[in-house]
Amino acid sequence: MTSSSVDRKKLYYVGNLSIFMIGLGFAVRANIAPNLQTDIYDKIDLANSASMVGEALGITFTGFALTLLFGSALVDVVGMKRMLLLSALGYIAGSAGLLMAALNPTGASVETMVLVSLLLTGLGWGAVEAAANPMVAALYPEEKTHRLNILHAWWPAGIVVGGLLGVAITALGLPWQLNMFVLMLPALVLAWMVASSVFPVTERVAAGVSYTGMIMELLKRPLFWVFWCCMYLTATAELAPGQWVNISLSNIVGMQGILLLVYVSALMFIMRHFAGPIVARISSVGLLFVGCLAAGIGLYLLSISTSPIAAFAAATVWGAGIAFIWPTMLAIASERFPKGGAVAMGLMGFAGGMAIQFVLPRMGAIFDNAKAEAAGGADKLAGLSPEAMAEVLRYASVESFQAVAVVPLLLLPVFGAIWLYDRSRGTGGAEVITQGPG
Repeated sequence: MTSSSVDRKKLYYVGNLSIFMIGLGFAVRANIAPNLQTDIYDKIDLANSASMVGEALGITFTGFALTLLFGSALVDVVGMKRMLLLSALGYIAGSAGLLMAALNPTGASVETMVLVSLLLTGLGWGAVEAAANPMVAALYPEEKTHRLNILHAWWPAGIVVGGLLGVAITALGLPWQLNMFVLMLPALVLAWMVASSVFPVTERVAAGVSYTGMIMELLKRPLFWVFWCCMYLTATAELAPGQWVNISLSNIVGMQGILLLVYVSALMFIMRHFAGPIVARISSVGLLFVGCLAAGIGLYLLSISTSPIAAFAAATVWGAGIAFIWPTMLAIASERFPKGGAVAMGLMGFAGGMAIQFVLPRMGAIFDNAKAEAAGGADKLAGLSPEAMAEVLRYASVESFQAVAVVPLLLLPVFGAIWLYDRSRGTGGAEVITQGPG
């Protein structure tokens, strides 16, 4: 394939749309989480319904992580085009499955349908990350951090659009299932755009690095595995609170939590366009250090906010902290370990996805345990007055959010040490591999 046959601008639009779609899906899941709890899981098990919602939302991240892991390893064989077509199919089929689940009587079969449908959207999400990230790294090898941050700016853009549409659907008293049709539309457009595009090979293939060489590059570089472990915590700081926001923060501050997620996402969309100049001043690892510090402070402030104004102020700190974390972690994997190819970026995304799979059910369990504690026992929940139940839910929400606030602070010594080491050497840590005839 010649470089002249690749339309770099069009492919960047394809990447932006694919990331927009998965951001939209994130907002849709946050929108419908309370509906799934009320319409399905409360009827199955009222005392453990939050844990069940957490498990259902978490399975999306399992699908994401597994597809990203294996998809990144196979993207050079399968091709970016097929991978992105698979992502569109996952979102279309997953949305249709949730619609079907809503039409059936509540029971074990419906619970299974919800899990399978959310798993399908997770598989589609992973396929996007497996293809879009190495595609942009190959298209813009000279400015990876900047371009990957702009690419992932369309993630919060999708959250803004999906969140606002979800609020409108709720405000107008329309069926919550309309959120599924909102998610289907960009998936259909993406499938059409991908089918008519020509895609490049990955940076690793273009440089002539063998598959074995790619694997060996990662095995012999312990610093990669340090960043890989860090990805579990950085993803937890960003994604777990965002997916839980409409359940928890709605109880804490007395407003729709999805509005806070929309606000934070709009902030992230703007900030990610300025990653390049910031990195030029403090480096990618320096950006992660500052981001984790702000994220930890912001999450704690969110958990103790008692009014919408305080919540928006705390959300500003949290949003500024997490704005650059995910794309910068991916960029670091590509910059510092370029021979690691798509697998290096895929492993980072896998770590992020699996972290949420573990964290969301844990947040749900903390929520349920605190709910039972505040009520004086799980058996007392059903007999509480609406006012008493509101206070119980608020207490449980604070507990579940404060448990996550410490996570990004654990990374400060790690990122701080790497940052100081890089500065002592006068380098940002990026490496370059020679491009072969591709």
